[in-house]
Amino acid sequence: MRLATILVILAACSDLRGFEGGWHGARVGDAPVLHVGPGSDCALQIDHIDRHGLTGELTVAGLVDHSPFSSVPGAEADVLSGMSFGGSPLRVYLGFLAIPDGGGDAFAMVALYDDRRIEVRVLRGGTIPLYGIYALAADEAR
Repeated sequence: MRLATILVILAACSDLRGFEGGWHGARVGDAPVLHVGPGSDCALQIDHIDRHGLTGELTVAGLVDHSPFSSVPGAEADVLSGMSFGGSPLRVYLGFLAIPDGGGDAFAMVALYDDRRIEVRVLRGGTIPLYGIYALAADEAR
């Protein structure tokens, strides 16, 4: 039983490193409520990733260009990193994205899936709200 647990942990670690590199994809969702603010597509460059965090940069067309992104260490140490929802993500990273439109930073959630896809959600409340979901594929898969 312990050997099986160790093998699963080792496999998960290598799966995460396999997500390093470039990712790109379009905004998803047809309902108007899912399209708050600009941004037709998203690009994510993952420079480093492990169970403790993700660093790289995010570009959302019409919103932010090559903005540094890193997950919040406290969230990665919390049960939040293991949150699950439809599609059962392998791992979820939470962080903030500097948006230069005067409305303040946005919350960004990066969800990794074991079928080599990523979903990015960008959201912000306040006077200039944002909400967008982006389905990303690895650049080499395009």
